[in-house]
Amino acid sequence: MLPTASLMTGCACCSRRRFLAGCAGAAAAGTLVPLLGHAAPAPAPANEKTRIRIVWTMHSVKLLGPDWPNKGFDLAPVMERIGTGLAQLCPTVDFVFATADGPEQAKKIIDGDRTAAIDGYIVYQLTCWRNVVQTIATSGKPVLHVDFKYGGSGGFLIYTAGLLRAAAANVGIVSSERIEDVAAAVKCIEAVKRGAPVSGFAAATAQVRRERMPPAGDPACTPDPVQTLSPEECVRRLRASKMLVVRDNTTTGAGKPLCQIPLQHVTFDELNGAWKAADKDQSRAIADGWQKAARAVVGVSRETLESSAAMYVGMQALLKKHAANAITINCLGGFYGGHIHAYPCLGFHELCNAGLVGGCEADVYSAAAMVLLTTLTQGRTGFISDPVIDTSKRQIIYVHCVAPSRALGPQGPTNPFEILTHSEDRQGAAVRSILPVGYMTTTIDVRPGQIIMHQGKAVANDPDDRACRTKLCVEPVGDMDKLFTMWDHWGWHRVTCHGDLRAPVTAVAEALQCKIVAEA
Repeated sequence: MLPTASLMTGCACCSRRRFLAGCAGAAAAGTLVPLLGHAAPAPAPANEKTRIRIVWTMHSVKLLGPDWPNKGFDLAPVMERIGTGLAQLCPTVDFVFATADGPEQAKKIIDGDRTAAIDGYIVYQLTCWRNVVQTIATSGKPVLHVDFKYGGSGGFLIYTAGLLRAAAANVGIVSSERIEDVAAAVKCIEAVKRGAPVSGFAAATAQVRRERMPPAGDPACTPDPVQTLSPEECVRRLRASKMLVVRDNTTTGAGKPLCQIPLQHVTFDELNGAWKAADKDQSRAIADGWQKAARAVVGVSRETLESSAAMYVGMQALLKKHAANAITINCLGGFYGGHIHAYPCLGFHELCNAGLVGGCEADVYSAAAMVLLTTLTQGRTGFISDPVIDTSKRQIIYVHCVAPSRALGPQGPTNPFEILTHSEDRQGAAVRSILPVGYMTTTIDVRPGQIIMHQGKAVANDPDDRACRTKLCVEPVGDMDKLFTMWDHWGWHRVTCHGDLRAPVTAVAEALQCKIVAEA
């Protein structure tokens, strides 16, 4: 990954995601491999309770800044519900509690537990990141790493992939919304207490996870014949494309092409100038159109709507000025840093509806994947997401505050959408698109020389208020467990497009001399 480090653009949060993706596997391998041969403890008396410490992984009980689930979210009721639920479902277990915001606190916990007769740990990932589970895993005790859905999912997926890559035999994972699934995995900790080897703990929890996962649903999908370009024509048009990358106020000039797509760096100042210069009447008319077209507008003022429309007009002006068909912006860093004054989410939504590309967070890899998809399909851009896995429903959920409302292309039908605040900070204007279900979807991301891909049937839209606004629920095709294994190397983002595109994407990958990495 080092030769392409200059392409890793975006806000601090986005950069952190990518840094962790590159480092988690190596860090885990360095610290956890010695645990693989950990001996089983002496069997405990039959009437002795198992003592398990639950480690809440978060930076504060009430979230003071932008993060998943969202700014202002109170985790106290969540913690109480989990603690009470596990106590009721696991009467032979004594649960004790601690909180860790990072590896230093995690180390203090395990050091303090050396004389506390702790039999195992549950690391509950309540918010993203924090680097706690890796340290707890060095205890040698059985450790369950559990995702709080739409809360800690990014850290959970990336850290889990690193632990799996390191073959951390004492770490099991639970990625389920059901507290009953956590309780079922707790029995594996109890089994170690009774004499089962720690070295079999991860395998035992994986078996429980597979047994409790619902069976695959009806695989039949809505007919959707997608007209795609030949690989040669697709590559020719990729070369004729151009992506604008708005990262900061210092990076300018041409970037290294990605998937043969030329890159052009543009500053925040140039984008902000285009926003300021946007025609007011045109911006008002666009805002009128959004208000009429949206199924609902909630928490977004008219002033914010017009400012978002001006951002869209400004992006259009930049695309025209630079003869480009795609733009990706460090939206979070730009907005939080005061460099831009409107989220580009609604503008991205409009660009994607028109068969152009608006990509989030200056993620050039995912934006390039969008350019590839929209070129190949002649208009279906797909959308960038932060995926979440819920085994209780056998689903992967693609979650973000931007998505088109013409998922089948500019000439296709329009699906409903709502205009809401950007979820993490409850500011600005963003999009919840209620995307079509029943269709096969294809999910990819790109790196130099590689394209990762999995597929699944779209089955639902989740209206949950936590995390980003658009939530497309998909039942994956293939090995659900394999979906846990790639996030540490590939980062959190993926790009999902409606349509069965496995064959044409594979053909284009060959023409680009890219290896296809099967994710499921």
